[in-house]
Amino acid sequence: MWRELLPVGRYDAGGGYRRHAWNSADAECRAWFAEQARARGLALEVDRNGNQWAWWGDPAAGDAVVTGSHLDSVPDGGAYDGPLGVVAALTAVDVLRERGRRPARPVGVVNFADEEGARFGVACTGSRLAAGALAPDRARALTDADGVRLGDAMERAGHDPYAIGPDATRLARIGAFVELHIEQGRHLGDHPVGVAAAIWPHGRWRFDFHGEANHAGTTRLADRRDPMLGYAAAVLAAREQARRRGSLATFGRVAVQPGGTNAIASLVRGWLDCRAPDEATLDATVAAIHRAAEEQTAPERVRVAVERESYTPVVDFDGPLRDRLAGVIGAATGREVPVLPTGAGHDAGILSAAVPTAMLFVRNPTGVSHSPYEAAEEPDCLAGAAALADVLEELACS
Repeated sequence: MWRELLPVGRYDAGGGYRRHAWNSADAECRAWFAEQARARGLALEVDRNGNQWAWWGDPAAGDAVVTGSHLDSVPDGGAYDGPLGVVAALTAVDVLRERGRRPARPVGVVNFADEEGARFGVACTGSRLAAGALAPDRARALTDADGVRLGDAMERAGHDPYAIGPDATRLARIGAFVELHIEQGRHLGDHPVGVAAAIWPHGRWRFDFHGEANHAGTTRLADRRDPMLGYAAAVLAAREQARRRGSLATFGRVAVQPGGTNAIASLVRGWLDCRAPDEATLDATVAAIHRAAEEQTAPERVRVAVERESYTPVVDFDGPLRDRLAGVIGAATGREVPVLPTGAGHDAGILSAAVPTAMLFVRNPTGVSHSPYEAAEEPDCLAGAAALADVLEELACS
């Protein structure tokens, strides 16, 4: 499975992946998932929001145990973020069958649509829509860098954009959701597998700096309304405020109009990703960055506007489920299992408001993620798949 999936969406120039929502590489990934479901005799469903579900047993029976992740990537992302969880989920089904186990509860494997938000800007779009955390009208109107709307992209891929929205009936059939994911850090030490405790609150904010386009070679400094100065101040403030408050703040994307080397910009648009241990710290970090930007732009006669594009509050994973997972894996390995928080967002975090959820992490030897250099060692991946199979056996077969 891993060898078949590796070439899909590979960007040769950088070595990473460009599996963005509803592009051709995404279509290949979805076709691959459908074929894997058919090869195992699993019933394939595509829900109203484009999420793919492969079922072992009848989901209408309720109290289902679901696992899986996503197959899309950030721009030039690595091979493991998302796909490892899907491949491990399918592997866990194979392992249970090899053990001669037949689940007493329905078991599902899911591939969530547009988890990364790489193309249309909102992360976990498929799970947010299903959970009612993203309004359908807003989702349809999201645009990519070329101005293509999400609704139009879905329609071109054969999905009805006017059917998207909350999927309470489907979620009510799920008794537990467990997502396996590569660790996006380096905290597991000598443990190949760990369990998630919580997800830090996080969000994305768009900062728009409105200035005045003018000639770079003839406009006096005193006459300029240069929005780039405000953007630069915001970038520096993000680092300083994050350092002071123990949070994480990153401007990782910027767009400039008109974008000429010899022109003062009329608009600089930057996207802030911010995460913190608690919601008060997160809000304070963003507010301080906003203030710093306004203080810089006021003398320059530049206007700054800030819009929150997505937000996920703190997620504390279901305690009994988390402890049960740690106990199962500990019993199988004979070692205490690390339980750790993460600053990365996941579909499991979105679903946690409606479904008991938990996460497993597979060791990342370098800690690098969202990069072509993301890595995991095969023995650790196999240990993760085995741990997931043990968990599914515990939850669905007992």
